[in-house]
Amino acid sequence: MTTHGTAGGPTVAGQLAEFFVDVKADALPPLAYERARMAIASTVASAAMGATIDSSRIFREMAYDRGGTPEASIWFDTGAKLPIVDAARANAVASDAAASDDSDLRQIAHTGTTVTSTALAVAERTGASGRETLAAMIVGYEAAGRICEVVRSSEMGIHTGVITIFGAAVTAGRLLHLDHAQMTKAIALAATSIGGISAASNTSLAREYDAGLAVTLGMTAALAGQKGFAAEEAVLEMPRGFFEVYHAVNTESVLADLGGSWDIATNMAIKLIPGGHPSHGAVRAAEEAARMANAKPDDIEAIIVRAPTYRPLLHPTDLVGVAHSVTYMVACAVADGAYTWGHASEEKIHDPVIWALQEKIQGGDAPANAAQLAVNRGGCVTIRTKSGQEFTATVEAPRGSAPTGIEWADVDEKYRTLAPLAARADKLEDSLRAIHDFEAAPDVNALIALLR
Repeated sequence: MTTHGTAGGPTVAGQLAEFFVDVKADALPPLAYERARMAIASTVASAAMGATIDSSRIFREMAYDRGGTPEASIWFDTGAKLPIVDAARANAVASDAAASDDSDLRQIAHTGTTVTSTALAVAERTGASGRETLAAMIVGYEAAGRICEVVRSSEMGIHTGVITIFGAAVTAGRLLHLDHAQMTKAIALAATSIGGISAASNTSLAREYDAGLAVTLGMTAALAGQKGFAAEEAVLEMPRGFFEVYHAVNTESVLADLGGSWDIATNMAIKLIPGGHPSHGAVRAAEEAARMANAKPDDIEAIIVRAPTYRPLLHPTDLVGVAHSVTYMVACAVADGAYTWGHASEEKIHDPVIWALQEKIQGGDAPANAAQLAVNRGGCVTIRTKSGQEFTATVEAPRGSAPTGIEWADVDEKYRTLAPLAARADKLEDSLRAIHDFEAAPDVNALIALLR
């Protein structure tokens, strides 16, 4: 059944719903399944890093205070099961809190966190197989990705939760077996469910708060759609609707070539170092320039960062600041020759050598390939020594991203580094193996048990 808008034609939400409901798991490419498994590993690892952060603790406490029908588990916790929305929200907040999860590079939307936390919670309730769960994640990522392609939320100062909410709604809807009409309602309700101010996420815990909202409200839209809650089904394209409000461009691409490619395979990036993806290309360039210069910190006169998203933020004092400070990340890379997960520590944040190098960092003129660097989150860094020598390195895109390829070796290293921060060390390899083999799993129970 195709729903119709005010002009009598099929609505955008209705056409998306038909595709997302009807597409068969066997029609999804192997690379999409692999990237979905990688998203699970990355999200779980990031959640382990974020599990002890105050925002994560608060959301866990709120969930247990409310209680409710036992349906799904909070990872790294021995408490009772909770309603799927509460469990998924707590897990999403933990992953997003550490700023170490994933990004759709187009607008730095953390869609992998959203679809992973949603999918594992709903599958725990419904008994879906591993393959069904991964298929729902792939389809949900596609829903968010198609919106990500056209709206301009980042430019407007709106948090990208307005994008990832569609991932939660469609992932949940797929696992709840919504029909065309129900999925249409879920998508339409998601479009009118969330705001969020991006500026708040740069200086507070609002980033993970908005991630929790995207999961909560997206899943709620799917559950409401399942019950037949009425929605304005033309809300995406109608006057003063979603596309107009969020300054969407080229909106015809939302429906173009459905199934021709899959955004989880073409646009996802996994963080292999802590902090925001816009800085990762510059950080990798700083590492290379430091190797070329082979100079002691005291011998460096200036570090010039040429990155399209360069915004100086000197001397962060906590993980929130680190996540948004390209100056800190670049200083670490130059001081130590590499920027790693260990640089998110208090010791490194207050290291006097790294502190001093931040004062030497400045922005430079845009490189000739600035437009392409902006698309792929690349960067260019020049180190100028006191003797007058200059060493320049350019990185087109960060490692662990679709443009460069994502390797299991990198994902596994991330998992083995971060998961022990909250998971049982004696079950680490078992849980990682369960993720690798997840497509063949009869359900999610074995993996969830290892994460508890």
